[in-house]
Amino acid sequence: MSINIACWSGPRNLSTAMMYAFGARADCHVADEPFYAAYLAETGFDHPMGADILAHGETSAARVATVCRSAQSTPYFYQKHMTHHMLPGFDRTWFEDVKHVFLIRHPARVLASYAAKRENPNLGDIGFIQQAEIFEQVRQAGHSTAVIDSYDIRCNPKAQLDLLCQALDIPFDPAMLSWPKGGHPQDGVWASHWYDAVHNSTGFAKPEADLPDLPADLQSVCDQALPIYEELRNHALIA
Repeated sequence: MSINIACWSGPRNLSTAMMYAFGARADCHVADEPFYAAYLAETGFDHPMGADILAHGETSAARVATVCRSAQSTPYFYQKHMTHHMLPGFDRTWFEDVKHVFLIRHPARVLASYAAKRENPNLGDIGFIQQAEIFEQVRQAGHSTAVIDSYDIRCNPKAQLDLLCQALDIPFDPAMLSWPKGGHPQDGVWASHWYDAVHNSTGFAKPEADLPDLPADLQSVCDQALPIYEELRNHALIA
């Protein structure tokens, strides 16, 4: 029987590096944004490589939910989820069968990174509202939750991952601190568009510099997201 872990974040939150960290464990299977194709099929949104995502992914949210709650052949099953992919009409009963992690990042850093890959992001694109909503739903239901900030991870990966593993009641594995350059076999088909930096990495990047300056349109989105980030930050694991 595997322990299934759902990690919830918006895009550009260090989420792929976190998936690689868990994927470096010999005892862990990982899944990369399993609801992405179902999200695009339901919304009809135009995303980079959207046709490829629909062609290669599972477009039934119900079938994805079944996989997310299912036992795996490995002791641990780590799932990288984008919060905005979990549309209101999608089945959420599987939430009770997994442990939940909420990976956060300051919205100014998220927006600066996201805008370099996809123009004119809005508040819905970066997942903050959805992250807060899922966090509250999970917490109100009494399910396991852990909040971790990407800034803290980059400052001290070992300490933060050890703390996260303790919160999940799983052993820390030093293998989580590094991975082979070039990507992971479980990468989504969209990896060639989004994952260039992490594909060139072999571990977590160094601590981030000062917050970036944003143009007025992105600063407006940042101002809307910031209270949500600050509230979730109040729950973050601190080493």
